[in-house]
Amino acid sequence: MAPFTLCAGIHRARTATLTMSLASLMSIGHEAAATTANVSYVPIPYPVVERMLEMAKLQPDDHLIDLGSGDGRIAIAAVKNWNAGSALGIDLDMERIAEARQNAERAGVADRVRFEQGDLLEADLSEASVLTVYQLNAKNIWLQPVILKSMNPGTRVLTHSFELGEWEPDQSDTVEGGTVHMWTVPATVGGKWQLTTADGTEALILIEQSYQRVVGSAEIEGEPMMLAEPRLNGNEIRFSIDAQQFVGRVEGDQIVPAEGANETAGWNAQRI
Repeated sequence: MAPFTLCAGIHRARTATLTMSLASLMSIGHEAAATTANVSYVPIPYPVVERMLEMAKLQPDDHLIDLGSGDGRIAIAAVKNWNAGSALGIDLDMERIAEARQNAERAGVADRVRFEQGDLLEADLSEASVLTVYQLNAKNIWLQPVILKSMNPGTRVLTHSFELGEWEPDQSDTVEGGTVHMWTVPATVGGKWQLTTADGTEALILIEQSYQRVVGSAEIEGEPMMLAEPRLNGNEIRFSIDAQQFVGRVEGDQIVPAEGANETAGWNAQRI
């Protein structure tokens, strides 16, 4: 059964981003890190901290990493005031690290908040479920492919006063004259999938992806049709085929029905 063909341009944008050469990534990243080390420290306003953490919708099982953590106010507030289970702040300036550790002790959260000196480019972000970044230079476009490659689908990323290249934020808000942006790391769903419904009906699905934006088509018994209202949020994907709505959770090369979904049940999809 041949797939209903869509234009390939949408998927190529994401592919080009993710295949940035290692040499280019390292060159841009180290230049950005050096720039960050040389700028004067400007504390993030507390109203901005509060809005960032509110948008993140922190939960007790969240681990937050704050890049360029300064005096530690984001990491400390995340644990003390916004219910995060743990937090790690990373900064190049040892003076700021010492100050942040003292602040965590005073706030009574030093057992759940750590601060480390480190190069932002070399930080291991894979354990974070929430990432916050404040006022990095625009040259730090290196952060975008690092996030997409190393962070789990569903991770929330929040920045103040800068964006992440062509990757459009899911939510933005203006606070204290600056803009807070939030993204949710999307699962990789571009490609061909074989969908099987509860009654055994099979459909060939073709999805094209640009970051969190997806379009797609289906072919059932030789009849092509578009996926209606496809949406991707982290590892949750939803779409409709011929008035049937599917809500699924992406698990690697499989899509399974999302827990608690009231829509079509008993289906699954396998990447092919």
